[in-house]
Amino acid sequence: MANTDITIAGSFIADLVKTTDCYPQAGMMAYITDTKRAAGGCVPNTAVSLKKIDKETKVSVRGKIGKDENGGFIIDTLKKNGIDCDKVICSENAPTSYCDVMSQPSGERTFFHAKGANALFSEKDLDVGSLDCKIFHIGYIFLLDYFEKADAEYGNVLARVLKKIQDKGIKTSIDVVSESSGRYKEIIIPTLKYCNFAIMNEVESSMLTDLPPYNEDNSLNLGNIRKTMEFMASCGVKEKIIVHCKNAGFILDCKTGEFTLIPSINVPKEEIKGSVGAGDAFCAGCLYGLLKGMSDNEILKTASAVAASNLFSKNSTDSIISIDQIENFERKYGRKTL
Repeated sequence: MANTDITIAGSFIADLVKTTDCYPQAGMMAYITDTKRAAGGCVPNTAVSLKKIDKETKVSVRGKIGKDENGGFIIDTLKKNGIDCDKVICSENAPTSYCDVMSQPSGERTFFHAKGANALFSEKDLDVGSLDCKIFHIGYIFLLDYFEKADAEYGNVLARVLKKIQDKGIKTSIDVVSESSGRYKEIIIPTLKYCNFAIMNEVESSMLTDLPPYNEDNSLNLGNIRKTMEFMASCGVKEKIIVHCKNAGFILDCKTGEFTLIPSINVPKEEIKGSVGAGDAFCAGCLYGLLKGMSDNEILKTASAVAASNLFSKNSTDSIISIDQIENFERKYGRKTL
């Protein structure tokens, strides 16, 4: 039996979340009304959310930080939440990654990011041989430069590493980060063959097929979303493809072809404090549901409720609810109508 339920690997980021009254045009000024530092990135956000969903879940983390105040702050945050940080590596040459997050009252946010030590995180740092978990999740692909490197047999290093992890009997999961370089097909498609689960948002997934997830009137194009997920399945994902957006979550079961849709929780705009880390919260809810063997419908209900609870704080994890609170939370706010 595995010693850990879920290992989260990837980016560690010190988030400096600045609430602004607007997002200014070039050369103009916006006013900062609040500033908070938080442990961010795929690893802290997803790992802490998992522990808040269910403190009994055994979570470990892998990644690289700098020998600096921000790195110490992140590790302290993780340890306070009962997360195993023993395999986190400290870089001698790079600072801890950091991000200035400009958050508007509407919940929209813009990121100014320095890759730092995340760009140096490597297969050696990951130490595949010592992994002892049921699910391995690696996230914020495109911030992990080493894993993007070409590999003659597998397409890239990440695909090769995921294959090694699957060969250990561990289920693999990925998510990505939104960016505009146009590299999604080149980097993501080779990795899908070695994923049990692939989790990303509607914009990220659409870059794999160039099928727009929205119609001209900004309504969801459910046909295109499903076609994109079916394309991802054809690339070799073994079990589940999960796509999420503001208004809904979707699962495609790769074995049966069953497609499941659940509308998002209907949180009133006036109660939203921020949306930093909402995607990671959704991902944590999915990983928890997958770990527990929930049905696709239950996975999406859990993930969407956890993601919605994220909106009640300005950082990524302060307002995350536990599994015991989900039913009442859903009853209180209801779900959106598509």
